Amino acid sequence: MEIRPIKTRVFEVAENLLVFLDQYFLDIKEQSVLVVASKIVALSQGRAVPMVEGSAKEQIIQEESQLAIPTEQVYLTIKDGLFMANAGIDESNADNKMILLPSDSFQSAEMIRNYFQNKYQLKELGVIITDSHCLPLRAGVIAVALGYAGFVGLKDYSGQSDLFGRPFKFSKVDIADSLATAASLCMGEGDESQPLAIILRPPVEYCDKIDKNELIMLAQNDMYRPLLESLNN
Repeated sequence: MEIRPIKTRVFEVAENLLVFLDQYFLDIKEQSVLVVASKIVALSQGRAVPMVEGSAKEQIIQEESQLAIPTEQVYLTIKDGLFMANAGIDESNADNKMILLPSDSFQSAEMIRNYFQNKYQLKELGVIITDSHCLPLRAGVIAVALGYAGFVGLKDYSGQSDLFGRPFKFSKVDIADSLATAASLCMGEGDESQPLAIILRPPVEYCDKIDKNELIMLAQNDMYRPLLESLNN
């Protein structure tokens, strides 16, 4: 597997996303996954608001979340099945704006895939829309796939045998988020101006239809639920 980050100019609010991507995703080959930072997808949708603080900011966070719990530092929120801070609202590299998450990252990923699949007559092409993400009890950020298209996002080892013949019961690999993090490591989180990347020959199973809910873990089934509930006692 090889990851190639792509340096671009600054993307403007309400700019045409496909026209922009067409300038940088050149000569795409079979068995590739295109990676696009969620910020430029959100900007193309006009999902940017003036910077505000206090109650005005809190209202936006509440409106953008399915669940929002205030803490001393941030709002802990759930949005689109993901646990995140402040509904994913981004204030970095935003030119005094607050950038909201894209309205439907899966739909955007499918649109991008269809465009480049048709342009280059490709059969095996994937797309990931990425965003930075924090893990509980770990410093720093990784990345998460807000949406993806063209490949199976979850690899299930259940029923297969491990190295010593013991059958797996629950083991699954989050392919989409793993690729998002690998690409983000190359793209950078600062002033690199590399919101795009191409992953060549990733270990994925390509497909035309995906299950948008395959990575979602319901709260009642989450293995960390007892730990989180005990913190309130």
